[in-house]
Amino acid sequence: MDILGFIASFALLIIAMTVHEFAHGWVAYKLGDPTAKYLGRLTLNPLAHIDLLGTIIMPLMLFIATSGRFVFGAAKPVPIDYRALRNPKRDIIWIGISGPLANFIFAFLLSILIRFIPLALFAHLILINVVLGVFNLLPIPPLDGSRIVEGLLPLNLAYRYMRIEPYGFIILMALIWLGALDFLIWPTVILIIRLLGINI
Repeated sequence: MDILGFIASFALLIIAMTVHEFAHGWVAYKLGDPTAKYLGRLTLNPLAHIDLLGTIIMPLMLFIATSGRFVFGAAKPVPIDYRALRNPKRDIIWIGISGPLANFIFAFLLSILIRFIPLALFAHLILINVVLGVFNLLPIPPLDGSRIVEGLLPLNLAYRYMRIEPYGFIILMALIWLGALDFLIWPTVILIIRLLGINI
């Protein structure tokens, strides 16, 4: 991937992350928490979701570290006020799953559109959405998969589990560096892409 490829991938990643974070904010709002709305995060404007570390620095570092083979990042997390949720234990599961689900739905809609407008750009955006959705389902705090696990665990175990959140970024970077995500992520991504009927 050259610098132009990086810019294109980065732009598509921003689109996918915006859809992802909007879904978190919208579901939280529907479940009683207006925090995202009050902070201007209930929007599809990408600028509202950009995080310096996750959205800019991390993709650039991964691009350099992998010699241009891999670009990935994270948007600014949508703030959630657990106290405002009608049923925090249950609702955090729905909020957690909403981001990946939005990416999968977006990928599905694009897989229909690409049959009428066969652009490579759409295929790439489908791939990015599927990767983002699957990646976020990993049960490593603060990824969405950890919110689902948090909601399913008894309160005392959930509290202990979420104590690893400050180390989550380090754990993820270690997994990426060790290549562990190749067998944690890609088999599922390939399966979903094939189910969508996309050749990449």
